[in-house]
Amino acid sequence: MATWNRRAAVKGLLAGTAAVSTLGLAAGACAAEDKKADQTPPLKGNIKQSVCRWCFQELPLDQLCAAAKAMGIRGIDLVGPNDWPTLKKYGLDSPMCNGAEINLTDGFNDPQFHARLQKQYAEMIPRVAAAGYKNLICFSGSRRGLADAKGWDNCVRGLAPLLKLAQQHKVVLVMELLNSKIDHKDYHCDHTAWGVELAQKLSSEHFKLLYDIYHMQINEGDVIRTLTQHHEYIAHYHTAGVPGRHELDDQQELNYPAIMRAIQATGFQGYVAQEFVPRQADKLASLRQAVQLCDV
Repeated sequence: MATWNRRAAVKGLLAGTAAVSTLGLAAGACAAEDKKADQTPPLKGNIKQSVCRWCFQELPLDQLCAAAKAMGIRGIDLVGPNDWPTLKKYGLDSPMCNGAEINLTDGFNDPQFHARLQKQYAEMIPRVAAAGYKNLICFSGSRRGLADAKGWDNCVRGLAPLLKLAQQHKVVLVMELLNSKIDHKDYHCDHTAWGVELAQKLSSEHFKLLYDIYHMQINEGDVIRTLTQHHEYIAHYHTAGVPGRHELDDQQELNYPAIMRAIQATGFQGYVAQEFVPRQADKLASLRQAVQLCDV
């Protein structure tokens, strides 16, 4: 089974680029999705759902937005400023903004990247706030032989000056937990405990974690107990089936309704974003199925 990750996809999306579409295509997609939505039960809405742009990059953004809106999705993850006007046109949120990071490997745990990262994040934080958004993704970067303690120290040095600006603009920098076993070899923030320790050292409501359920199932498992124990440090969630990063179906091992109920029980008010790569030919049917499954 092919392994999927978003390294290559993100490179094309950092600047907020998207496929060119026509209004006719978007209108047609919206009408089709409206018809399908009429045939499915309305969402309970206890879990606010989003979808990651890169997983559906074959679709024009207008088409994805129209389809997402019709099926009850409230936002599109991982788009930059160039695409925010399209989201606003459809009344969709941007729950996890990107565009300030260098990449997934060159991050805050390495001082050689601090100057560039601080400049890029200092420019992006006010733009996120001005657009009415809140969360901006960041990454630890690759370990490159660093001990955990040194990685924490470096991340604190790199992030602390930005948190004052983030507080001023009411923006949260959100570091994603990624697995280092399959998809992102040598990634430093690869266990919840490491990310929580960093959050405790920074001691700011403007730094949180993105708990990627797919990645953490691979690296550590024990998903429900972990997110329940550490929910105060988690600002956002991502989904995907394990193994393979595909649909949330009976070919993968995670019990997503149980996980969603556990998230809801913590009082979580943020978003859960679908971040799986569909295998089915009808990709939007796969997305609709996942949305219904996670609507507990």
